[in-house]
Amino acid sequence: MRPPDMDCTAVASSEECGYRWVMHVAAMTTSRADWGHIEPVLRVLQDQCRLSLMVGGAHLETRFGLTVDAIAAAGYPITAEIPFLASDDSRRGMGEGIGRAVLGCTEALDQLKPDILLLIADRFEMLAPAAAAMALRIPIAHIEGGEISEGAVDQQVRDALTKMSHLHLVPTQEAADRVIAMGEAPWRVHITGAPSLDHLRRDAIPSRAEVEAAVGLSLDPAPIVVAFHPTTLREDTVDEAEVFFAAMGACPRPMVFCFPNADAGYSRIIELAEAICETRNDAVLRVNLDHLHYWGLLGHASCLAGNSSSGIMEAASLELPVVNVGMRQQGRTRAANIIDAPAAHHDIGEALELACSPTFRAGLRGLRNPYGDGHAADAIASAIISIDLNAEFVIKQQVSITPTCN
Repeated sequence: MRPPDMDCTAVASSEECGYRWVMHVAAMTTSRADWGHIEPVLRVLQDQCRLSLMVGGAHLETRFGLTVDAIAAAGYPITAEIPFLASDDSRRGMGEGIGRAVLGCTEALDQLKPDILLLIADRFEMLAPAAAAMALRIPIAHIEGGEISEGAVDQQVRDALTKMSHLHLVPTQEAADRVIAMGEAPWRVHITGAPSLDHLRRDAIPSRAEVEAAVGLSLDPAPIVVAFHPTTLREDTVDEAEVFFAAMGACPRPMVFCFPNADAGYSRIIELAEAICETRNDAVLRVNLDHLHYWGLLGHASCLAGNSSSGIMEAASLELPVVNVGMRQQGRTRAANIIDAPAAHHDIGEALELACSPTFRAGLRGLRNPYGDGHAADAIASAIISIDLNAEFVIKQQVSITPTCN
């Protein structure tokens, strides 16, 4: 994918023609849900290539904290802003949002003409830049494919992105096996770990006092951090939330509630959290905590409760107990810090008691996180930079799979 006006016959000989080719990587971020994961990768890539960043969705919404400002303040090159979220939180709104995002991403990518598009994870709106890139014949690198979350549309989105992508940067061996089983060539698959864990190794996590100031609540006694999102594959996306928040309201421990993702039903989850906070002085709701203050908060928490992938992928690195409720994260690889509970009041209460017990916490000492050790960003950047953008890479061939029948 060298510039069309070059007379050289290969990128390797471009310097002889007075031109030094530098890979142009475009990336997309739409919310804090993906920013904390992709940011360590962008930090490495911006020193090794030309980087363009498309920012959209919740980042551009005041109701979700207008986090685009923090991205700009950190010095990242925002080359396109793509608003697409609907004013409501319905399933129709999600569908309409994807449509608007496709139009915005098509315009942005057509202007940028990157060599490759970098996407992460499984948010429904990530279908938009992938579809635009496919139409424009821009290859895609995808981070965190091969994971499982059976209770959300994230599963279908993630698998669709896998089949649309040309390079797979997966967190675990199990994820790699699933991607290859889907017919992707093994040479396209790189096991890198999860890049969100790089923050613990590379960054200065805010102090206890700084976290307390950001949260607005004392960390003594240690609070429960609550992160609950709509279960988007259920007929009622918040029926599990109704039960969960009733159980949390009966819990006597202090709590810090985090805003849900912008999925169908998020406004009801916000209402449930606000109702608890209005009746207690030891419970707060935060619209947005940047990823470093969030890490700092987890470091001083008694446990994490809800159905967030953060509990599955990241909490193990802090040896933090997690109460994972309901079906949203069903099927994910997990460490021994996870206590799974159905969305039932009694079961949630018992799981919280176990998670907050000194005995359970002590048993997590030395816990290994299956999602890596904080070196993912370098591995991901290296895999991207080393790509030979030739026809063999761009034109995917399906690998034959021998089916097995029971």
